[in-house]
Amino acid sequence: MKNKRFAIVLDTRKCIDCKACTVACKAENNVPLGRDNYRNWVDQGEVRGTYPHLGQTFTPGQCMHCSNAPCDHVCPTGATGVNADGIVTVEEKKCIGCKYCMTACPYNARYYNEEIEAVDKCTFCAHRVYQGRLPACVETCPTKVRVFGDLNDPCSEVSLLVAKYPHRVVKPEMGTKPYLYYII
Repeated sequence: MKNKRFAIVLDTRKCIDCKACTVACKAENNVPLGRDNYRNWVDQGEVRGTYPHLGQTFTPGQCMHCSNAPCDHVCPTGATGVNADGIVTVEEKKCIGCKYCMTACPYNARYYNEEIEAVDKCTFCAHRVYQGRLPACVETCPTKVRVFGDLNDPCSEVSLLVAKYPHRVVKPEMGTKPYLYYII
């Protein structure tokens, strides 16, 4: 049986910066409170226009689950790895807290969790995905910004979206081959 290649496709035009994704992620994954502790986030673009005709864009982000993950390459203990389905993981028992992976990640998608004394990051909610559920951020989004699925399945919604719409990845010049696709 062929492995899956999990990915998320994001339509940022739908994001209203309600932060439901960040709250759901923190609750689902026991992320400690505080601004420096996060597995996902929403960046705010500049306000455009003049009053009363104003606009603003919001860009959700998280671990890009790169196929050429720099965090994996620099981990001295093998705590960071990429599983057969493309999910970048951290084994907290192997993590020594050196934070090399945090420095290597061009997306700033990792944080040091003082409570578990290890680096932490998005796992696409693997514990939910392997039970047939969606990642918490995907499930909770009221405007359905994120679509999660298997790119190796040509009939999956993520495959159809990537085939249908022009899209971009973040920092393609880094050569990390990220698996978050932003519809243009």
